[in-house]
Amino acid sequence: MLVGIFSDTHDHLDNIRRAVALFNARECQCVLFAGDLVSTFAVPPLRDLKCPFYGCFGDNEGNKTGLIGGLKIIGEIREPPAQYTLADGTRVMLGHMPQQVKAVPDDIDIIIHGHTHRPLIKIDAQGRLWINPGETSGWTYGQPTVALLDTATCTAEIISLDTTTALPPWNEQRREKKH
Repeated sequence: MLVGIFSDTHDHLDNIRRAVALFNARECQCVLFAGDLVSTFAVPPLRDLKCPFYGCFGDNEGNKTGLIGGLKIIGEIREPPAQYTLADGTRVMLGHMPQQVKAVPDDIDIIIHGHTHRPLIKIDAQGRLWINPGETSGWTYGQPTVALLDTATCTAEIISLDTTTALPPWNEQRREKKH
């Protein structure tokens, strides 16, 4: 099962659109989000995902009720730590801050967090995969990233988003979809 993973979008709408396009192009079966979407106006680009969305809140979400409501048509978002069982049975724990995922139950296969804005993939002493997809916004370190997880092999890779190609304005893209 191929899973898209992202975090720390901080309202960067173009990079959210880039991440969605990448996840759709790679035919991800679901997308996991590790917090800091921030505002409700960041939700509409996510509605273009062609797979379910599962996430947790970060420490910068302003209108949690609005985010919960806005994301209902594509998936769900919960308080961290959030546990999900994926369609293939893989058990995932999502947190935003690393300290939110320190106490990991034995039945969890993969641990995902964000917050540091630095991508990281590692295996812990119990053989579990830990993933920090880095920052989708690119605001802090200048290189927006996401991660792809293959649950069949329990491997992940960090992918840099291509920001060299300009995107059409969001309102133009939305008008084109209506026609």
